[in-house]
Formats: sequence, structure tokens, C-alpha cells
Amino acid sequence: MDWKEVTVRTTTWGGDVVSDFMLQAGAQGTAIEDRAEVEEQASMPRDWDLIDENILASMDEDVLVRAWFPADERFPDTLAFLRASLDASRTPEGIDMGKLTMEVEGVKDEDWENTWRQYYKPFEVGERLLVCPEWEQADPKGRLLLRMEPGMAFGTGTHETTFMCLELAQEYVKAGDRVYDIGCGTGILGAAALMLGAGSVTAVDRDPIAVDAARVNAALNGLQGRIDARQGNLLDDLEEPADLIFANIIAEVVAFMAPDAAAKLKCGGVLICSGIIRAKHAEVAQALEAAGFAIEQTKNKGEWVAMAARRR
Repeated sequence: MDWKEVTVRTTTWGGDVVSDFMLQAGAQGTAIEDRAEVEEQASMPRDWDLIDENILASMDEDVLVRAWFPADERFPDTLAFLRASLDASRTPEGIDMGKLTMEVEGVKDEDWENTWRQYYKPFEVGERLLVCPEWEQADPKGRLLLRMEPGMAFGTGTHETTFMCLELAQEYVKAGDRVYDIGCGTGILGAAALMLGAGSVTAVDRDPIAVDAARVNAALNGLQGRIDARQGNLLDDLEEPADLIFANIIAEVVAFMAPDAAAKLKCGGVLICSGIIRAKHAEVAQALEAAGFAIEQTKNKGEWVAMAARRR
């Protein structure tokens, strides 16, 4: 199996956090290179003779967290999921996470979107959808053909979290639904919802790259004017009650936004959430139930969990 090395630049405080995100994204291992820790060891007399001064001098000022991922068809979406997790980790409390830029085997993160075309091929989801990259040809064979140009945003459908949301969408989207797609990435979930009969979609993401990608993909599928893609934070500034909300983010954010999601859903409305690592499943389920949701369905794929929860 081929492997890809991914490096994220962060701070001493952020090293363990970034490492955890990488492991959640499917890394087979991580390594943290922190100049500050080496300097601290070098300042201790008993350790001084164990530190090569040339190595210390050559170390980067940033903390470098390296991880290794399988170079398979999931790699591009895995990389985008990692980017989304890193973006979600930026907090307003002033905790310094550093640059949070990524490099893939020395390729700067603004260039890695070119790797999409190598791996991304048409695939079926559930009984009704066929997801196809914009540059490929595919016979839908009676399925709804959903064309995607991922760019640098998360959500091609190949990652387990998005795949399970697309499966659940086929069960829960109803004709005429008002849908909110929170942390929309490429806008794939909102576009799928419209194809499945939803009446309108508001797609929100903090990343302007994701908002642009959602607009491009809406146009690719003839859905321009029906998807309102906008930059924003979670459910802030969304006033109209929704019939269905997608939240394919990370476990901590899903748990945090549960009360607000309940408030923004009509009675009987549904929250489809994913991005939840198995170890966080119980924590998120508890937060949803405390917010007034009844969990109707839970899906598992790999190390990930998705849930459909109905507002009581």
C-alpha cells in the first residue's frame, strides 16, 4: 500500500490536539516535532550531551505534527476532513493554535486539490444517488446524478461521515423541506437534499473556500438559486424554522450546537449529524437527548458514527 505523509504547522499547545485530529481522520501514526521541548531538554545539564546542537539549530520554529495516511480513493476527502477539523478548532478564547497549514509530502496545502482527480471516481450511495466528479462520465442507470467539483472543500461523499449522511438523507428528506446544511463544505448534502425533493437549502460554512465550492456545485447540478450558500458560524442568523438540519462537523461541535439545532427545527424536525468518532458517540447522544431529541437511527462505518435524531 502507498502512503502519504501530511504535516500540520501548529504550536506547543496545539500539538496534541492536531495529533488527535489526525488520528481521528484515519492516520496510521503521528509524530510531533517541538523545538521548545528539545530546548527545554537541552537546558538540563544531565541531558545536554544527548542533544545534537546541529539538530536543534535546524528545527523549525513551528511545531510540526506529521501523520501517515493510506494513499487510496479516500485520501482526498480524508485530507479535507482534517482541514475542516483544524478550522473548527480555532476558538474565540484566544488559544493560539498557530498557522494550522498543511503540507502533503512537501506540497503546500493550496496545491493539494490537484490530487483529487487521481483518486475521485463515480460511486453509488444507497438506492437513489450516483455521485460523479465533474470531469468523469457515468451512466446513472435510473439514479439521481450528483456532479461534484470538490476543489479544496470537504465533502465528496467518499469519507464515511459524508457517505452515511447521504444514506440517511434518502430516508429522511421529504418533498418541500426547508433544509439547513451546517458546515456545508462542498455543499454535497444540500444538493442531494434538493435532488431528493427538498424545497430549499441554506448552506453555511465559516470557510469562504467552502462557500465558493458549494455555489460551484449548485451550478453544476442546475440548482443555482435554490441553494443559499453563505459564510457564517453554525446556526447563527438563521431565523426560519427548518424541517431538517445536516451537521457533518466534529463530535464536540455537534454536541455544542444540539440545543440551538432543537430551537431552529420545527416540532418533529430531524437533525442528521455525523463527523462523530466512535469514542464520542455516547457523549453526543447524551447531548442530543438532553436538548430534546429522540435518536431514531444510528449508523456505523469504520471508526465513524452518524445519527438521525428527531425533535420531540
